[in-house]
Amino acid sequence: MKRTTKSLRQAKGNSQIVCITAYDTVTARLADAADVDVILVGDSVGNVVLGFDSTVPVTVDMMVHHTAAVARARPSALVAADIPFGVAHGEFSELLKICMRLMQEGGAEAVKIEGGIEMAPTIARLTAAGVPVWAHIGLQAQNVYQEGGYRKFGKTEDEKSALFAAANAHEKAGAFALLLEMMVPELAGEITKKASIPTVGIGSGTACDGQIIVMHDILGLSPKKPSFAKVYADLGSQAVAAISSYRDDIRRN
Repeated sequence: MKRTTKSLRQAKGNSQIVCITAYDTVTARLADAADVDVILVGDSVGNVVLGFDSTVPVTVDMMVHHTAAVARARPSALVAADIPFGVAHGEFSELLKICMRLMQEGGAEAVKIEGGIEMAPTIARLTAAGVPVWAHIGLQAQNVYQEGGYRKFGKTEDEKSALFAAANAHEKAGAFALLLEMMVPELAGEITKKASIPTVGIGSGTACDGQIIVMHDILGLSPKKPSFAKVYADLGSQAVAAISSYRDDIRRN
């Protein structure tokens, strides 16, 4: 069954939504064979695949390229793509063109945008133009230089109020779902209860309507992984062992 933004909204309160990242046709096929609900082509491709220290260097062309590779797998999962650093804060006409590129050239079926309450008017304009938007609040990796690193959000009353306000504003603006990253679990649970759209957590506890994880983290392919990511298979070590066996075979001859 093909997943859509409508089927995800209908899953609210009825089933756990399973989301994972993929960055090319091979990983997209693996994710789809495992019957996940959403494949996110994250700007985490910068850290995970392209060798950058953050998501900031990831460009629109890179996102279109990797999104198209995922879409070629023709997954049953909904394919969402990240809007890269800075783009959502520029001219709306340019943002809309980039969303069009991700959907028309890249094959994305939704876009994900990081940002607090200040992004709600932009999300409203995008949804009015027919662009399905997944709103992302809490930790925003694109702000890593401004924040000076990664941390948990929602520890202070001011942050709690700001996150509640952002969640409410994004829902009213027409976002089909909320991504809650690195948020105090109790707060993530409260936002989930009050929101009529599904929430997907990462590092925010188990009370959300679904979860998302970076595929390479759970497969043991990342040199560094967040503490909340469980490793389900150590494919990195297995790959090194396999390549070493190949090397030994060649050198014996």
